[in-house]
Amino acid sequence: MTTTHHPLAIIGGGLGGLTLARVLHVHGVEAAVFDLDASPAARTQGGMLDIHEDSGQPALRAAGLYEEFRALVNPGGESTRVLDKAGTVLLDDPDDGTGGRPEVDRGQLRDLLLGSLPEGTVRWGAKVTGARPLDGGRHEVTLADGTSFTTDLLIGADGAWSRVRPLLSGAKPAYTGISFVEVDLPDTDLRHPVSAEVVGGGMMMALGAGKGFLAHRETDGSLHIYVALAVPEDAFAGVDFTDTEAAKAYTLGHFADWDKSLRALVADADGPLTPRHIHALPIGHRWERVPGVTLLGDAAHLMSPFAGVGANLAMLDGAELGEALAAHPGDTEAALSAYEARLFPRGEESAAESAANGVLMFGEDAPQGMLDFFAGMAG
Repeated sequence: MTTTHHPLAIIGGGLGGLTLARVLHVHGVEAAVFDLDASPAARTQGGMLDIHEDSGQPALRAAGLYEEFRALVNPGGESTRVLDKAGTVLLDDPDDGTGGRPEVDRGQLRDLLLGSLPEGTVRWGAKVTGARPLDGGRHEVTLADGTSFTTDLLIGADGAWSRVRPLLSGAKPAYTGISFVEVDLPDTDLRHPVSAEVVGGGMMMALGAGKGFLAHRETDGSLHIYVALAVPEDAFAGVDFTDTEAAKAYTLGHFADWDKSLRALVADADGPLTPRHIHALPIGHRWERVPGVTLLGDAAHLMSPFAGVGANLAMLDGAELGEALAAHPGDTEAALSAYEARLFPRGEESAAESAANGVLMFGEDAPQGMLDFFAGMAG
C-alpha cells in the first residue's frame, strides 16, 4: 500500500544524512529522512570523532552550525600517543589547541544536527527493506511495516549495508582482514587510574604485528577501546561474547606477552565486549549515473577506519550534495552529476589511504610504520 509521495527522501539519519537535510533546509528545500532506529536515543552513537578542517568543518559551516560545533569540542582531545607492546611511550604529541582536528562526541554532534532540523523531518522506526525504480527517475521504497512511499529523488545515506546501493551498483562490502573487539572503561580517573594514565587525554595506539589497542578518552571521563586483531573472518565463531569472562580470555589470549598495563584495558572492563568485523567496499567504487538516485557516506565509499575520515567524508558528501541541489533548481541530474564528479575521486583517495594505514599500523615492524607516518606529517 503506497501511502505518500516525498519529493526528496534521505534513507539514513546518521551524520551524513542529517548534514544533507540541514544544508537543504538552509537553502529552503524540504527533505524527509527515514531511519530504522525507533528514536534518537535508541542506541549509543559511538565514541569520539576528530572533525577535520578540510572536510567535516566546511560541512558544518555549510550547515550554519560551525560555532555551535566549536562549543562541543573536547579540550585536549587531539593529543596522540603511540606505544609498543611493552607499554613504552614512543610518541607523545600533546594537544596545544592549535591543531586542525578537534575532537567531539559523536552523539553530541548528531544531537546538534537533529536539533537544527524542523520537527518531523526524521521518520523514526522506518526500516527500509527495498527500493525499485519507477518511470521518470522516481523510485518506490518499501518499509518493514508493510508501507511504501514514492520519491522523485532517493538518497542512500544508509551505511555499509545500504538498501539503496543495489539500484546503482552490485558492489558489496568485503572483510578487510581486521576485526575489532570494543571495550568501555567508565569513570576512568577514579576506577582505572593506570589505564587513564596509559591512554592520556586523547588517542592512544599500542601496536604490534597483526594486533593492537586503539583507545580514546571520551568527554564523560570513560575510555573506549578498540582491540584490533588481524584474524580470519570466522575467528570469532566459537567465542560466546555474551559471556564477558570468556570473551576477555579469548581476546587477551592474543596479548599474552604484552605489558600488564595494556592488558588491563580489557581485563578491567566490567561491561560486555562487542565484536565487530571491519568491511570495506572496493577502492574506487563508483557507478554510472542513474536518474533520481545517489549515495553518500559509507553507502558510497565504505572504508576501514584507519584514516579517521569516514564520518568527515559523510558530512562533506551531505553538504556538497545539498549545495549542488540548491545550485541546480529544477535540474536534479545536473546536480547529481556535479556532486558525483567530486565524490568519486575523493572517496577513492581516502579509501586507499585507509587501506595503506591499516598495513602501516599492524605490519611486521609495528609500531615503526606509524611512527614514521607521524614523523612525515610533522616534517
